[in-house]
Amino acid sequence: MNFASDNWAGVHPKIAENLTLHSSGFVAAYGASDLDKSVEKSFADIFECEVSVYFVATGTAANALSIASFNRPGGITFCHQSAHVAEDECGAVEYLTGGSRLSLVPGANGKMDVAALEKAIAKNPAAFVHGGQPMGITLTQVTEAGTIHSLDELRAVSAIAKANNLPLHMDGARFANALVSLGCTPAEMTWKSGIDILSFGGTKNGCWCAEAIVVFDKALDAQMPFLRKRAAQLFSKSRFIAAQFEAYFAEDLWLNNARHANAMATGLGNALAGSGLARLYGTPQANEVFAILNNNHIERLRGAGALFYDWHAPHDGSVRDEETMIRLVTSFATQQSEITNLIAALKTKSI
Repeated sequence: MNFASDNWAGVHPKIAENLTLHSSGFVAAYGASDLDKSVEKSFADIFECEVSVYFVATGTAANALSIASFNRPGGITFCHQSAHVAEDECGAVEYLTGGSRLSLVPGANGKMDVAALEKAIAKNPAAFVHGGQPMGITLTQVTEAGTIHSLDELRAVSAIAKANNLPLHMDGARFANALVSLGCTPAEMTWKSGIDILSFGGTKNGCWCAEAIVVFDKALDAQMPFLRKRAAQLFSKSRFIAAQFEAYFAEDLWLNNARHANAMATGLGNALAGSGLARLYGTPQANEVFAILNNNHIERLRGAGALFYDWHAPHDGSVRDEETMIRLVTSFATQQSEITNLIAALKTKSI
């Protein structure tokens, strides 16, 4: 009953098989192999446009280097107040940009309020040297609240970015989960909605260790090879990241994995709500379920071997003193039996 994180799941067998397939022999290093170039072409096909692709090891590296690509002296990047780049990346953005900073923007459901975003940008005019200068905007898809930006919401943020001549970055650690939930194309969820640069995640969705920076705006591309190298993210044997992505894209494995994870989250949410012993905090939109349970019930689940994290209680009074909100994450590897066993454990009376 492992609902701790999709990061905890292993590698999909087809991806493991492809790694083994490409593990022997000699090929050009540092991204110059035929396999690397073939996978880069796959990215272009998927996004329906010419893109530059930079393989990296982690989502943190992808996010920080993406933001570094539009760095300015005294630069400020605007993000949601609970964004992963702000709360869970140990100052990587500030470090790899050489001292830029993040401006935290409030908003419900993990999304920046557009009026608050406009106000935050206006408070930092580029001409005011003491305050620093706006340099970009980053948003998360899926958000840290488990919600998904609609295409209209993406375009609303993009309109603000364009009006202020600011690049727009998307943290897509759970890109595939958002994509299949929206039922749109990768192009529609990115450059057609005004995204200039993307952190494309594969690790949470069945890969072993595969993330990519996908650049749509060529103006952000010139320094990226040097930024990646300086950050120790240029792999000599990059074919092993390429091999993961090759299998990931083959026969829509990446989409099927995400559909399964999302379906498991929907089923889990329905089962928890139907138990009469838990309240959902929002309807699951991707592969994360947020639920409010009595602390005794949480202790019972953990005693039965269930793994999940306590989560930040919202400030709306929905969580009582004797309760805790928890986050449960499903993945490509989640089985229906785990959900069944979790609900059975929840309903088991203590002796």
